[in-house]
Amino acid sequence: MPPQPEVNKHFWDFLKSLLGIIRILQIIFGAGLWVTIAANKYEGAIHFVLFVAVLFWLLTLTAFFITLLDKQDLVPVLGGDRWLLSNLVHDVAAAVLYLPAIGVMIYKTERYEYCNLEQYKHHCLYKVYLAAAVFACLGAVVYLVSSVYVGCRKCRGEQTVV
Repeated sequence: MPPQPEVNKHFWDFLKSLLGIIRILQIIFGAGLWVTIAANKYEGAIHFVLFVAVLFWLLTLTAFFITLLDKQDLVPVLGGDRWLLSNLVHDVAAAVLYLPAIGVMIYKTERYEYCNLEQYKHHCLYKVYLAAAVFACLGAVVYLVSSVYVGCRKCRGEQTVV
């Protein structure tokens, strides 16, 4: 049985929308951040960065698929008419928590900058932390853009994400 035209139309409308593209970028940058950290040795405050990255990656993935499948009405308390507000709160919280994560990654990157020399022959985490800092910055920017976009839609009185 082929999919219903309404569902198929919503599917493509969401993927082509600005918020759909932003959500895909959030998923990519979040995955890049936590995979970069998890694939290497980490300690101390990096645990917080990993927590933020994985938490918001999972929440964004969930929100993406719920919106993609047009099932936001099935989410208790947060769905239906409150779905746009829920997305706004999610994006603002992510942007705010990514900021200290960026600070941690920059601090760790600067601490390991001595081993970025060609003469240094031991295992060095500088490039790993630098890549993670870049992913964290890109993720924060995308969450901030999403917060502004969803906030503007909410202020205009719109109720739907697409």
